[in-house]
Amino acid sequence: MQPDTANQTHTAEFVLVGFAELRETRLFLFSLFLTTYLLTLVENLAIVVLVRSDHRLHRPMYFFLTHLSCLEIGYTSVTVPKMLAGFLGVAGSQRISYAGCLTQLFVFTFLGATECFLLAAMAYDRYVAVCLPLRYAALVSWGACVRLAAACWLGGFLTPVLPVYLMSRLRFCGPNVIDHFFCDASPLLALACSDVSLKETADLLVSLAVLLASSAVIAASYGRIVWTLLRIRAAAERRKAFSTCAAHLTVVSLFYGTLFFMYARTRVASCISFNKVVSVFYSIVTPMLNPLIYSLRNREVNAALGRAFSCRSWKELRHQSTVHQKQRLQTGAKARACGFSALSITDVRMGEEFSH
Repeated sequence: MQPDTANQTHTAEFVLVGFAELRETRLFLFSLFLTTYLLTLVENLAIVVLVRSDHRLHRPMYFFLTHLSCLEIGYTSVTVPKMLAGFLGVAGSQRISYAGCLTQLFVFTFLGATECFLLAAMAYDRYVAVCLPLRYAALVSWGACVRLAAACWLGGFLTPVLPVYLMSRLRFCGPNVIDHFFCDASPLLALACSDVSLKETADLLVSLAVLLASSAVIAASYGRIVWTLLRIRAAAERRKAFSTCAAHLTVVSLFYGTLFFMYARTRVASCISFNKVVSVFYSIVTPMLNPLIYSLRNREVNAALGRAFSCRSWKELRHQSTVHQKQRLQTGAKARACGFSALSITDVRMGEEFSH
């Protein structure tokens, strides 16, 4: 598209190059990414259905896990389908409108920021469970969980408002080829015709605010958890307590490690090919690994999976879940009448084990 120097016409659409340099292996990459995407969908949907249907998993930790799984499905679906169409050479698959590009950037940033806040909320949940088990019912009640989750989604939604607004104020009147597989901020800034210094500064400040705020909550939570565990004399009890945090800590390490590398930077010019690899890792690979990490290292999830596959039918499982929900509502009404919050049996046991 030729620029119109008379009225500085904006670029009407962009072309996503994707992995054009790997054209000879496009069928292999298509099969690889398609398999990864389908696994991501199946695994995360399985987590949502499992937690929803098994009353033993109706606890705050798994409540946040279902939100994380729903987020991961959206996170990958924003970018992967269009990338797969590009590998197949579908007509128009590499082109994206100006408005569509900004929308993709907004949704991708929104979901990424929400994941940061959700991981921080999950770290807080683990901190209360290990360090303040007798106050768990009051501090992490179902009402508190709903408010925390809503705050995470709202904070994530507000995060890209300023960066995307500033991006929309830039002029794109030159080349319209984005050397990436989705509309990320860095390759878009490289195409801008106007000054991008304000946009770069805003991106840096917003990214650092989200990363540092959420990681500070996570670091403080795990700092207190480690301190509490060191005060437990029995090694077996320490391992048992830390095992409840191991899966979350692994997910945090994978996600934050790549995000700090990708977005806590000020320069646009960088190794685009390497950035693509890192982007694939945190936008495609990590969402696939997270359900595996939580299921493989969690006895309760493994037990729930075993019960799900051993049931005679999903109808029976749904019936059990409905009966339990009615019982929980009745128990909750009685507890509220007495001035107490409902507390799961598991968390009561943790309180007995870790209270001093």
